[in-house]
Amino acid sequence: MQGPQSGLIPDAEAGAVLTIDLDAIADNWRILRERAGTDTAAVVKADAYGTGIEKTVPALLQAGCRVFFVAHLSEAKRVRAVVTEATIYVLNGFPRGTASTYANHDIRPVLGSQEEIEEWAAFCRAQGARLPAAIHVDTGMHRLGLPIVEGLALADDPRCKDFEPALLMSHLVSAEEPENQINARQIAAFTALRNALPGIPGSLANSSGTFLKDMPCFELARPGYALYGGNPTPHLTNPMSPVVNLEGRIIQLRYAHEGETAGYNATWTAPGRRRLATISVGYADGYPRAAGSTNTNVGEAGIAIVAGKYCSFVGRVSMDLIIIDVTDVPEDEIRRGDKVTLVGPDLTVDEVGRRAGTIGYEILTSLGRRYARHYRGGPR
Repeated sequence: MQGPQSGLIPDAEAGAVLTIDLDAIADNWRILRERAGTDTAAVVKADAYGTGIEKTVPALLQAGCRVFFVAHLSEAKRVRAVVTEATIYVLNGFPRGTASTYANHDIRPVLGSQEEIEEWAAFCRAQGARLPAAIHVDTGMHRLGLPIVEGLALADDPRCKDFEPALLMSHLVSAEEPENQINARQIAAFTALRNALPGIPGSLANSSGTFLKDMPCFELARPGYALYGGNPTPHLTNPMSPVVNLEGRIIQLRYAHEGETAGYNATWTAPGRRRLATISVGYADGYPRAAGSTNTNVGEAGIAIVAGKYCSFVGRVSMDLIIIDVTDVPEDEIRRGDKVTLVGPDLTVDEVGRRAGTIGYEILTSLGRRYARHYRGGPR
């Protein structure tokens, strides 16, 4: 394994250090491919869920991944810049008038409306080339995609002869809830679509979908969150390897005496003499403001691991700072400049999200740009 690679901000100048394990991302992709039992893509939108497209995509390519999904054309161009031989799909359709950009960069739009199909088909006719694209049919999300009846009608749509329908896809609503009946309804609807449109590879399973009982993964699974260590089975032990480790730096230690308050709006009052540590991380770094505590929710609010002990946040998370109660940490085991764990194997992104009243997805995709970044593993 190669040594950690420093980011643009030196460790000594950063309020926190973010370490991303590229080998763990690759291992997670292999686990998901084995679980799906079919060709497996990687969703690398939102800067590869905060881990960095330019580092993460080559690691996935080396592991064997050859299909990537992003949300925006700008992200797809970044992926294409680091992988010349891979299939790249843009989930959010394509902005009007950008078909030539897709073609010039060998990027495939995901077509989810009649207008998008018409524009792509017309472009292909004008170019005299059947360029590939995916077709997205809505089976229950009501967000993007053709209605089912319009998807079924594509079997007789002459426009589908103007371009290559390279993939038929839909999106699961509640794959992380195995008992939710909408899963069975969506699987049945998508199976009917596949039967009506033979010869087009299908893709339905996301991260959690690959773990659903009796889930047909069709020709292509497209996991995202689980690649980056998030738990695709919230009701069970996480089968994925941890990827992200975030350590904040203590910049000051002090005492608060009984009755004294800490943080904005005095939401926390010391119940006795408490030793407090202030770390140089805040909501400007992507750590949710909602993780802050009051005297009534301190047990459920944000926490950090300090010298092996779980320590509660004190008061509000502010723009650049978080206060932590370190009273239970022996004084000789903590000092200014020490690092505390905010995300790691023993404090997962899912747990951090829960304590902030959100989900691990938001924690990952909000990872701050002021951190010193290290990468472990990856292409040699």
